[in-house]
Amino acid sequence: MGILEILRQPWPWYVAGPLIGLTVPLLLLLGNKAFGISSNLRHACAMLPGSSRIGLFNYDWRKEAWNLVFVLGVLLGGFVGGVLLANPEPLQVAASTQRELAALGVETDGALVPRGLFSWANLLTLPGLVLMVGGGFLVGFGARYAGGCTSGHAISGLSNLQLPSLVAVIGFFIGGLISTHVLLPLILGG
Repeated sequence: MGILEILRQPWPWYVAGPLIGLTVPLLLLLGNKAFGISSNLRHACAMLPGSSRIGLFNYDWRKEAWNLVFVLGVLLGGFVGGVLLANPEPLQVAASTQRELAALGVETDGALVPRGLFSWANLLTLPGLVLMVGGGFLVGFGARYAGGCTSGHAISGLSNLQLPSLVAVIGFFIGGLISTHVLLPLILGG
């Protein structure tokens, strides 16, 4: 198997998980940095001219430039992985998941996300507006309110034994369960 074939395959958890897990101590040991990505929106806003007049953005964002480079790498990696090295085979979804989604009226079509839910045409429907715009707003608000996103709290915060991260992660899981089992069926009318 060539390197391109290896890169096009899904990486198993025992490869991707340790790579992500080893990033946290490497960042701490090499530069006393904390792993996280959601704070970059704040850094990007702080870069804008005149933003220092707003208290939230009045800090030296240049000290966090490494994190902005990290985000740029994530975007470039996503493009390379999702476009240049994209697996041409349709996405494989477990039969049990297909049945659960079908009960909600969602058809899996081999795309990364169901096109029946996430498309420009569906954005103008009430369920699409609630899921994409309302959900996006709540995720952004929640990450800001919790002082970080799921990856920052679950990967970096828990590895540093921070109690606020444990509370945030428990809240993320409870919110995910409520969204999956209560809100999503209500929104989709399933």
